[in-house]
Amino acid sequence: MERLQAEGALVQLSERFTNSAAFGALFREGMDLVEETAAYLDGAGRTEAKALDRAVSLTYATESMRLTTRLMQLASWLLLHRAVKEGEMTLVQANREKTKVKLTAADPGPADTVEKLPSQLQDLIHRSMSLQTRVRRLDTSIHTPPADHVAIGNPLVPQLNALKAAFER
Repeated sequence: MERLQAEGALVQLSERFTNSAAFGALFREGMDLVEETAAYLDGAGRTEAKALDRAVSLTYATESMRLTTRLMQLASWLLLHRAVKEGEMTLVQANREKTKVKLTAADPGPADTVEKLPSQLQDLIHRSMSLQTRVRRLDTSIHTPPADHVAIGNPLVPQLNALKAAFER
């Protein structure tokens, strides 16, 4: 309980999220996508890449590296938050470690070049971008400290004080 009070609402949201079925589903989806991508790039993707012309082959190599980088960053984020769930680290520790995770890294190239790639690679790229978008949103909601709310009191008080001052003369 002291840990919750010391780390504020930030921890409460994270603990609720990481212990939720939604996090479990997101974690599985992310890890499954990593495995599916690795299997594709080592199997059918390798075969498809050999059949591409030189320019598209270069795009394939570039985009597969971007995809792999993106997925490794997402997997790192997911693993950090699973460690919070398992009690292996606090959210404050995860917040420090997550600075090494680049959720903005490796965006795909222009759409007109990506659309020349094999359809399965395009699908993996699109799915990884969707996952990255969701993780970015979650990361912001979990790790952004709550805004300091300045108590402004009754907004009529300044007007009432001005009226009072005017009639006291």
